[in-house]
Amino acid sequence: MASDTPSLAPARGVRSAPLSPGGDDGRRSQLIAFAVMVAFFALAPLAIYPVFLMKLMCFALFACAFNLLIGFGGLLSFGHAMFLGTAGYAAAHAAKVWGFTPELAILFATACSALLGWITGLVAIRRQGIYFAMITLALAQMLFFFYVQAPFTGGEDGIQAVPRGRLFGLVDLNSAAAMYPLVLVIFLAGFLLIWRVVTSPFGRVLKAIRENEPRALSLGYDTDRYKLLAYVLSAALSGLAGGTKALVFQLASLTDVYWTMSGEVVLMTLLGGLGTLFGPVVGAAIIITMQNYLAQIGAWVTVVQGAIFVVCVLAFRRGVVGEIGHWLKKPL
Repeated sequence: MASDTPSLAPARGVRSAPLSPGGDDGRRSQLIAFAVMVAFFALAPLAIYPVFLMKLMCFALFACAFNLLIGFGGLLSFGHAMFLGTAGYAAAHAAKVWGFTPELAILFATACSALLGWITGLVAIRRQGIYFAMITLALAQMLFFFYVQAPFTGGEDGIQAVPRGRLFGLVDLNSAAAMYPLVLVIFLAGFLLIWRVVTSPFGRVLKAIRENEPRALSLGYDTDRYKLLAYVLSAALSGLAGGTKALVFQLASLTDVYWTMSGEVVLMTLLGGLGTLFGPVVGAAIIITMQNYLAQIGAWVTVVQGAIFVVCVLAFRRGVVGEIGHWLKKPL
């Protein structure tokens, strides 16, 4: 009996590239890369400042969430900072003013970003290409000016001295040694969720929409619904990163809502490798490391970042991880 579910298989006699790369060798290489990544973040605090590593993991999760939207869904957002910043304010306000425990503050922040993603997505998802990008940028700027004036955000001072509290009322998170495992678990959980999404049937349809939306539409898929779901999921994961970051640094500020933050996450994703699983993590590591260790040169850090970006674009057109995967002939 024939199934009523539309198929993404190519027409007879027509050869098509697979929608999900890999096979057993590709999966094995991804598992090895994941094990290396876990080992690095588990052992790195022995030699590297834990707060720097926590910042890296927060931005890596943010970049992975953004990559889910652009790398696998083909939707370029210039306003993703609004989800990171909104979650930061939500977590900070909930923890400091309402007395939420850290896990509830982070969950509340994630829910706020998901709700914001659904509301803005209903508006933005109706357009494509540069129009979609411009709408997201406009919405993000509107939200930025709202946060500048809103009394609960503290304006240019932000929300400071945010208490980390006790995890589940038991574990005191005021020390970096206690906070680090929580951030690591959140980062790995978010990363694994993205991995599961992109390898699921939903992810295959998302890639089909990215490659040829009219064809996916003709096969019976509600492409707007799929794109909206991807947008909301990306917003929620960005909020998870933003809420966690606010507790790590005990601060929520306008920096995370400003348009330059949206530009940074685009840079991280492109530098690491668009449409790869591990590319955003590597891209975030490169950008955050440069910002941290080149801070002493002042405004010249942006010049150095630009020069490195130009070199990487010329030498690694698929991004660092994308180029490595191309050399190994295995998806990463």
